[in-house]
Amino acid sequence: MLVSASGAPGTAALLRALRENGERRVRLVGTDMGERAIGRHLCDAFHLVPAGSDPSFAEAILDVVERENVDVVLPQSSFDLEGLADHRDAFPVPVLVSSPDTIRRSNDKAETYSLLQRLGIAGPDFRRVNGAAEVAAAASELGYPGRPVCLKPVFSSGSRGFRVLDPTVDRAHQLLHERPGSVAMRLEEAVELLPASGGPDLLVMELATGGERTIDGIADGQRVVLGHPKTRESMRAGLAMYFVTLDDAKLMEVANRLVGELAIEHFFNIQLVGEHVIEINPRISTVVYQDDLNLPYLGVKRALGEISDEELTALRSRVRLGRTALRYFDQVEWDA
Repeated sequence: MLVSASGAPGTAALLRALRENGERRVRLVGTDMGERAIGRHLCDAFHLVPAGSDPSFAEAILDVVERENVDVVLPQSSFDLEGLADHRDAFPVPVLVSSPDTIRRSNDKAETYSLLQRLGIAGPDFRRVNGAAEVAAAASELGYPGRPVCLKPVFSSGSRGFRVLDPTVDRAHQLLHERPGSVAMRLEEAVELLPASGGPDLLVMELATGGERTIDGIADGQRVVLGHPKTRESMRAGLAMYFVTLDDAKLMEVANRLVGELAIEHFFNIQLVGEHVIEINPRISTVVYQDDLNLPYLGVKRALGEISDEELTALRSRVRLGRTALRYFDQVEWDA
């Protein structure tokens, strides 16, 4: 199995789950754009490749597939999806990625929020803008400074570029008591940093509040084959560190509608804050693992034609409600 972006935070747990599948020995090949990726130490083989946005990325992955006799490609990063989707039919093995149109529509947050509005699914009110002047105008339309709003690029991943615009931010407190990289700032600070006009497409949105939840699973382009909701808690450096599986039929219905509308295939992750859907990720994300329900391995088996959708659906009863995952930092050592 080739696992891309093997420097991603979830790599160690994912690789362990693929190895401990209970059926057979697997050989893991990691790729990443950085040579310090943990995959270099945890995989059986490792290859440096260009960034997912590089035009040569798919060709580089294909070369690794052929050199390492890979049977299936499992991408981890949102940045890897588009390049692989555009060339998935050129691969001699299954690539667990949706169609190019699905990837484009899911990664474009403005398109995502417009879809939510058309479907009558709760999502944040938003404005798609360019440049400082339009950011300021949009923030005012959404209620700033009477209430906080938020800002992020139309395409982002892992909270990159996300900022809460809050007029009550205490900059002295941030300086003296918070870690670098606080996500809250005043509108005036953001406007000062952005070009007056032009620049990348940005979203100015109402700030969704409430508990965070996600739905994770495997889809067939029309429906959720196997999956479940979970909480998403204890944020550190933009990453959730604590999860509890949930029983919520309404969330699964939301997931089914979005999977069908976007034609998502293979793994997906849908994120909510309060009642608002804020992210649709057509890729694998953090998994709450069970010894009798190994979601990544089951998704790989499905792609290889070794298990049917009907057989996967029959496994839904195995989801253990209240199953909890706590992420933590670890490290490896080696002699240079």
